[in-house]
Amino acid sequence: MIKIPECKALAVTRSPARYLIVGLICAVAHNTIVLGADRLGLHYAVGCVLSYVLVVLLGFALHVRFTFGATPTLAGFWRYAVSMAANYPLMLALLFVMCDVAGWPVAIAAPLATVLLMAWNFVASGWALVRSAPVKPHDLSSRHP
Repeated sequence: MIKIPECKALAVTRSPARYLIVGLICAVAHNTIVLGADRLGLHYAVGCVLSYVLVVLLGFALHVRFTFGATPTLAGFWRYAVSMAANYPLMLALLFVMCDVAGWPVAIAAPLATVLLMAWNFVASGWALVRSAPVKPHDLSSRHP
């Protein structure tokens, strides 16, 4: 009888619909903040900082309970915050190319950049929140005679 530990990363793939719901909530919150900052005359970089602070708190609370069913921990929060911090330079780079180089308005560039970052966020959220989940062994003997 061969037993191997279940890959924790696979737990992430069990919740794509829930991730999408929370991701959409966070995306709407992010774009509302960035577009609101733009309407107030603030640079998109400032809007992204404001969004990061608020959306990390919102996203962690929703993902930890609803998406992944994980126990909230301080270590999980910091992993999540750090993984989401990677969005800032990625978002700035995308907005720079779309707004400053291509001349697109923030109202078009911000939502498009958000969509482009969704895949990264799914993988990063799973790593941050499922990483400390308990591992259950699988019995492979029933699959291979």
